Parts: sequence; C-alpha cells; structure tokens
Amino acid sequence: MVRAGIAELKASLSEYLRRVKAGEEVIVTEHGRPIARLAPIERTNGPTDSELDELVAAGILSPPKRPLSKEELAELRALRVQLPPGASVLEALLEEREEAW
Repeated sequence: MVRAGIAELKASLSEYLRRVKAGEEVIVTEHGRPIARLAPIERTNGPTDSELDELVAAGILSPPKRPLSKEELAELRALRVQLPPGASVLEALLEEREEAW
C-alpha cells in the first residue's frame, strides 16, 4: 500500500492509477491524514463487451469464428487462473514454466 498527498496524486495521477490497476491500494492524504482509498475493482465476469471490442479493434484479439458450445465454455472457465492482486501474468507463466522442468 502506498500513500500520496493530494498534490502528488494530481501531479502523477496516471502513475498511481497504473499501480491501482496492478492491484495496489493507494491511500490519499491531506495534510498527512488519510482521507480516501483508491483500490482496484474486483471483477469476476471477465472483460466487458466494450473492452473486448477495443481489443479486437486494436488487433490484439480476434473474434471467434463460431460460437462456443456450453461444454467448451465450461472447459475454458475451468482453466481460469486466479492471480493475487499485483501479480504479473508474465511472472506467473515463467514460474509455471520453471515448475514444469
């Protein structure tokens, strides 16, 4: 958890929001006293439709060629990995690779 005064938060908002997106909490202070907490929103249903549309538009994601069956969807959901807040997907993949050897 990191603390930031109002002036510092205003000056470096993008950096603090990047940290929040990564799972970190930011305590906002005024004259040294905590007044607010910035924390990541817990998401359980995956990305929204608009987020998926943005990924498709950016060329990062391709839309499916056909709808998935209920069985295929169930298999994909079973594969989901829950990472702790602030964890890196890359770090998790590298750790998994090390364990496999």
